[in-house]
Amino acid sequence: MRVRPRPALPGRCAFPSTRFHVSMFTAIDHAHMARALRLAARGLFTTQPNPRVGCVLAHGERVVGEGWHARAGEPHAEVHALRQAGADARGATAYVSLEPCAHHGRTPPCADALVAAGVARVVVAAEDPNPRVDGRGLEKLRAAGIAVECGLMREAARELNCGFFSRLERGRPWLRLKLAMSLDGRTALADGASKWITGEAARADVQRWRARSSALLTGSGTVLADDPRLTVRLPEGAGCVPPLRVVLDRTLRTPASAHVLDADAPTLLLHAPDAARPAHVAAVECAAVATRDGRLDLEAALRLLAAREVNELQVEAGPTLAGALFAAGLVDELLLYVAPVLLGDAARPLLALPPLAEMARRWRLRTIDQRPLGDDWRLRLRPA
Repeated sequence: MRVRPRPALPGRCAFPSTRFHVSMFTAIDHAHMARALRLAARGLFTTQPNPRVGCVLAHGERVVGEGWHARAGEPHAEVHALRQAGADARGATAYVSLEPCAHHGRTPPCADALVAAGVARVVVAAEDPNPRVDGRGLEKLRAAGIAVECGLMREAARELNCGFFSRLERGRPWLRLKLAMSLDGRTALADGASKWITGEAARADVQRWRARSSALLTGSGTVLADDPRLTVRLPEGAGCVPPLRVVLDRTLRTPASAHVLDADAPTLLLHAPDAARPAHVAAVECAAVATRDGRLDLEAALRLLAAREVNELQVEAGPTLAGALFAAGLVDELLLYVAPVLLGDAARPLLALPPLAEMARRWRLRTIDQRPLGDDWRLRLRPA
């Protein structure tokens, strides 16, 4: 895998000579691209490991075709839109939330399809960092005489595919840490009991975040204490790609009775190179990860998952593993559910973090979103 640590530059396309001003895009352009992004979001649960992409074909205000990518191996968004438009695609503007592909993969190049259909203009939200694309789709369109403009609503397009961009640009998945706590910052009683801190609405919301994830990760300590299933249980999650269940299990102590070893979803056990493999995990996929200071190397584990095309990784673990990921700077987003209950000083903390010598060194977070879910609140937070 080629890791490309290229930051997204507002107002800049993949080519240095193609800068634009926001004023070049009209209100109609914005409306059609917003629609393309809404279409792309329809693949939120199903496109793994591919990105979520939407496309709108229009003549001015009149939409003649639209589509979205639903599943890896199936036609891309542009193909669906072109099929719907038919002959009306000629001379139209195509609004695509991600650069059209220019290579033969499991499907033919979308850039070729747009050229063959005779579209006059293509507006792209974000460039594709995939080394097999990486500007080649835009080059192919321009070489065919098509007007190409990119960067419209780029931030929203990248946000929709945060895991895809993270995997290809940073070489690791987008890591979302899910936590549920009481008002006094506790996640479980002293004996580990945590069912249930939050209400049904919050728990259903967690399932939706699971459904959009490529993998769900926990530690062997959580497996031993809570025996989680780590599966998607959601009516509208029907048809979603089952997230890979990943257990950080240095010594392979996950018991044979653990739910994560059942056949409800694929499971990967990450262990130390010298761990003895017990007979009951013979049918489960295992992979060795380097250790550091007697623990599994978390960065190495994330690189391994990226190599398996894991885009979004949701972590549901105890305070030790959660704190280690956060302290290492590997958490991209906190999904924090706050319940209006108190558990007391003896209950378990939210994160196990090293002590701070002064207030100026406190970890700062910024709030991305906050909303009520029944009696609870959900906060989305990111390191500032």
